[in-house]
Formats: sequence, structure tokens, C-alpha cells
Amino acid sequence: MGARGAGVKATFGCGGSCDTSNNVQRFRVGKDSRRFLFRDGPAERRHAGERLGSAPRAGGDSQIEKDEKMSQEPNPANPSETPSPFEAIKRTNVAGNEYWSSRDFAAVLGYADLRNFDQVVNKAKVSCFNSGHRIDDHFVEITELIEIGKGGQRPVKTTLLSRYACYLVIQNADPAKEIIAIGQTYFAVQTRRQELADRDKEDERRLFLRDEIKRHNVKLASAAKGAGVIQARDYAIFQNHGYMGLYGGLTAQDIHRRKGLKKSEQILDYMASTELAANLFRATQTEEKLRRERIIGRDRANQTHREVGAKVRRTIQELGGTRPEDLPKAEGLRKIATKHRKGLEGPRQGQSPGENARL
Repeated sequence: MGARGAGVKATFGCGGSCDTSNNVQRFRVGKDSRRFLFRDGPAERRHAGERLGSAPRAGGDSQIEKDEKMSQEPNPANPSETPSPFEAIKRTNVAGNEYWSSRDFAAVLGYADLRNFDQVVNKAKVSCFNSGHRIDDHFVEITELIEIGKGGQRPVKTTLLSRYACYLVIQNADPAKEIIAIGQTYFAVQTRRQELADRDKEDERRLFLRDEIKRHNVKLASAAKGAGVIQARDYAIFQNHGYMGLYGGLTAQDIHRRKGLKKSEQILDYMASTELAANLFRATQTEEKLRRERIIGRDRANQTHREVGAKVRRTIQELGGTRPEDLPKAEGLRKIATKHRKGLEGPRQGQSPGENARL
């Protein structure tokens, strides 16, 4: 539904059913569900739902995440300081990603009548759609079983909200409520922090994939040479056949022009991680096919490269992905590599440690 917009991604879906005990709420969910891990109990208390964003970053928390955790913990020197009420009702799934229950959210915002809050959620969904995001990525409706005393239960409808969904709900809530201003600040800051964290992860993925392509292109060149692609001009033609297969007939020059690059700029340096991954797969599979089938002859090698590229393209389309030529141009990797080096070197002399991470 709608285009896939940029920005914060905290996707999740529902389907299946779940039954838990130990004073944990039980609920069934609609046809698209996986598993959530609620934060209001031990790790073994699992419920439905799983797709809330991406997996936690390998190697531990980023500095932003560490700073965020510190800001949410009470100050021992001042016991009166308490975490945000929105932090208190936040839940976390098995992948370590955050989400909120609309029923908890309504209570914190002071909506006694859930029907009034449902209207706010519906407005937020419209805002989500108009901003170019998929509604199902941020709002998941479930049926939850709640205790009603004497061992009884009754089903109630609840919407699971991503961080971005909460931000939109806050923007559409009653501005006369004092808690709304607090919520606007909280989710604006959290959303910005997540954007920065996601951007850092994407930059690291791109740097890694670009290095992998460089390494595998050496192997691909060796395999092509074994097939009879000897001269530099012949190898350029061979590479173009791979691009034409993957990009629906576009050559490297066409892609270069389509991205609006300067003559000295390389197309691989301006691809985001999704596009780089597709090209890496094209290169590795072509190399293996050339060696495995002992292909000999420039024409056969060219045809093989084009066929592999076309197969990767068909797979992307069958999975509902974006065609490589329609993916947006990314920031140049040279700039990102420079920023990455500066980040590893730490702050300059006389610079405060958090100066580069201001929101």
C-alpha cells in the first residue's frame, strides 16, 4: 500500500496465534503474524509478531544507543528523576526492536474512551500513507485476550505501533493535553536517533559490500580470462553484458548517465546496499558458473554473464523488489569512508566527545 518511503523503518507484521501463561496477556493475531517479545516480563514470555525493524547491530550498541539508555535510567543522585512515561510502556521484540501497544499508549495520553483514541490512530495512518510509508509496516491490528476477573477473559482489539507510528499518533492527538508536548519531544528525539543509527548501519553495509565486490571482481576477472576474455577492451564488454542482464539492457555507461555522475565517478560507489548486494550476487554467481561449466570463448562468457544478471533481475522482481535501475543514487562512498575514519579516530583536540552526534 503506497510507496516505500525513506526514513525510519520499524516494520512488523502479524499472523498465527499464541498462548502464554505466567500472568502474561494472551492474544491471537491476524493472518500476517510472527513473534513479539514483550518487555514487561522475562525473555521466555513470547507473543505474536516479529518484523519490527532490523536485527540489532553486531558488536553491541552504538554510542547513540548507549547514550539513549543512560538518559532513560533514573539518576541515583536524584531519585526523583524517572524515565519518560513512554519509555515505561515500551515493549521489545525478539530482535531487540521497540513497539508500543495502543491501549497502553491511550492510557498514558489520558484517553479514557478508546473510541476517541481510535480516531487519532486512524488519522495517524492517513499521515503515514501520505508520507509514503506502508501502513502495515507501522500499524498492526491484533485481537488481545485480557483478564476480566475470576479467571475470565474477553477479546479486545489492540494496535501495535512502531516508533514512527507513535510519533504520528502524537502529532494527531489533542494538543490541549499537557502530556502531548512531552510525547512530541520524546518521539521526535527518539525518531531522529533511530534515523542516525539506521544511517550508520547502512553506511557500514555499503562499505563492506563495496570491498566484497572489489575482491570478487578480481576472481571474476580471473575466471573470465580462463574463458578467453583476455584484452582490457574485451573485459569491459564482458562486464557490460552482466550489467545489461541485471539492469534490463542498460550498459555501465547508461547507468553512469542515469545516476548523473561525473566522468571520474564510479557507479558502484554511488549504489546503496541493496543495489550493491545485487551486483555482488551477479559477480559471484557468474564466476562460479564460468568455472563450474568450464565455459570457453568470449561470446559464451559474455552470454553467461548476461544470463546470470537477468536471472538475478527476475528474482528481484519475483520477490516484489525494486528494479536496480530504479533505485536512488546514494551518497558517494569516498565521503562516507572519510567520515567513518574520523569517527574511528575520535574527537579532535578541544572537541567534546558528543559534538559530532548532536541532533
